[in-house]
Amino acid sequence: MTRVDLHLGTGEPTDDERAAVDELLGPPASFWEGGERSEADLRWSRGGRTAPARRDLLLPGLHALNDRVGWISEGALTYLCRRLTIPPAQAYGVATFYDRFSVRPRPATVLRVCTDLACAAAGSAELCAGIEARLGPDSAVGVERGACLGLCERAPAALVVRAGDPVRTAVSAPATVPAAVLAAVSPDSAPEEPPAAQAVPQAGDASLTLLRRVGVVDPSSLDDYRAHGGYAALRRAYELGPAGVLREIADSGPAGRGAAFPTGRTWSAVASRPGRPHHLVCNADESGPGAFRSRVVMEGDPYALVEAMTIAAYAIGARTGYLCLRDAYPRAIHRMQCAVDRVRARGLLGDDILGRGHAFDIEIRRGAGAYVCGDDTALFHAIEGYRPEPRSTPPDPAEQGLFGAPTVVADAETLINVLPALTGGTTAYTSAGTGRATTTATATSTVTGTGTGTGTGTGTKLFCVSGSVDRPGVYELPFGAALGELLALAGVRGRLRAVLLGGASGGFVRPDDRDVPLPFEGSRETGTALGSGVVMAFDDTVPLPRLVLRVAEFFRAESCGNCVPCRIGTVRQEEVLRRITERAGPAGADDLALLRDVGRAMRDASLCGVGRSAGNAVESAVDRLGVYG
Repeated sequence: MTRVDLHLGTGEPTDDERAAVDELLGPPASFWEGGERSEADLRWSRGGRTAPARRDLLLPGLHALNDRVGWISEGALTYLCRRLTIPPAQAYGVATFYDRFSVRPRPATVLRVCTDLACAAAGSAELCAGIEARLGPDSAVGVERGACLGLCERAPAALVVRAGDPVRTAVSAPATVPAAVLAAVSPDSAPEEPPAAQAVPQAGDASLTLLRRVGVVDPSSLDDYRAHGGYAALRRAYELGPAGVLREIADSGPAGRGAAFPTGRTWSAVASRPGRPHHLVCNADESGPGAFRSRVVMEGDPYALVEAMTIAAYAIGARTGYLCLRDAYPRAIHRMQCAVDRVRARGLLGDDILGRGHAFDIEIRRGAGAYVCGDDTALFHAIEGYRPEPRSTPPDPAEQGLFGAPTVVADAETLINVLPALTGGTTAYTSAGTGRATTTATATSTVTGTGTGTGTGTGTKLFCVSGSVDRPGVYELPFGAALGELLALAGVRGRLRAVLLGGASGGFVRPDDRDVPLPFEGSRETGTALGSGVVMAFDDTVPLPRLVLRVAEFFRAESCGNCVPCRIGTVRQEEVLRRITERAGPAGADDLALLRDVGRAMRDASLCGVGRSAGNAVESAVDRLGVYG
């Protein structure tokens, strides 16, 4: 193998930047890693052969710098690259990919205001204008209009991030007036977030399965979790053995709640691979507008996710699990880290869980704002320290996934479905839902909420309801429930004009489409995708043309640029919609024809689900709602 010297920058890190990196990686072992020069360093360089194995720490390193200082300087990036032996050009490409990082100086305190669909409909544009007017141009607080913060049930929402040691965050939601948001910006302010159960209008309902503990147990107490049935599923798994668990999951028939592919088949495919190690990835980095079900699960019942990941790892033979969640979820990050630490201290994670010889542990990885990480292969690249760009499949993740090894990827909802499937048995689990086979689809991405294969509509499904409703939040309903039933629970506010199913990658339906059965069969029959569980209702006060334009802006910003159809198509789609919207009249035939051509090209030729679904909501708004008629 030919090795070349790294061409590092000349910038030097500040003491704070150096401390942030060293706290993560430990002190440098030699001059070649950024330490003090010694006599031995003049004779040979050390660490070159082992350095590539540490590349997966690039993203945590960028987070460490951004948290401590608020931005990533050339000197800081150079020092991090020296410690990890990564070419600075590659690290720069990663740092500039994510919208949470900045390679240019910015204030230590940043106020992020969500301007995505639910918050836009709730007046976030006016909120931003009021905040900027109060702060003035020379403020020490930076204001960023950004993507969804996952607080759609409390729209409009804002997140304050104060860089330092430690980094501090404060949530302001609902942020109805600028004064309330600016109060959260104050260093002395620590606004208390409402309990996670407030986001579950059904909390306390004994008929719930997945959400039955939210609002009932103390999310910080492992003993309380165990007193309410926690870890009974893991003990049942140990009784069955790995093969028995796979058989029980296959017989129960739970499908992936993001991709609709049968969970048992996916797990069996990985477990049967002879190569080792196997990996488990929980993708809770839900970055799409309107999606917040994983956040509610992690905040309200964190130990359930830890137990479910342990069972999945036992079944497939994985020793390490990666829990990837949004950087915009500070409370969820804290609660999951506390849960992992306490479970490990009690012998329920580690080298010998419950004395059964089963070794498994969980690493928590923070995302940095990238919708494309909903694609499995893009998420692998993000964890490995590369730009999160999807790759072509096959090979599928079950064959060649994270670090090139067989990998199971599942969202939080899919994993916690395993608990009732094991404790209740096949008959009890399959008694809820339609039991119908889902329509075969051809996609490997969880971005669009579609999968490859045939699953069954058994069990229950979580729905994130927001927008023009009286009781927004996460609802749990059996498979086959109608849209009207869900809207009745949430309580429609005003005169309903449209419902968006599946978020930005889904599609609009009319107010009279209330008899549509929701996942997965009914939503596919109407040409939408509901794997994310997003249901957003809009009344006649919401300007739909502006809302559809915001969808186009979202995809243009979130396209990774790796393939031409998506890179160019999302830009052209936004240009056409902006032209139509600013003209404020009926769309011309040429514009509509161009929209359809662009949408067809992205759908047919894009590499991953981001491009393939970028035109869904736009075309459904034209065809079903007549938005530009």
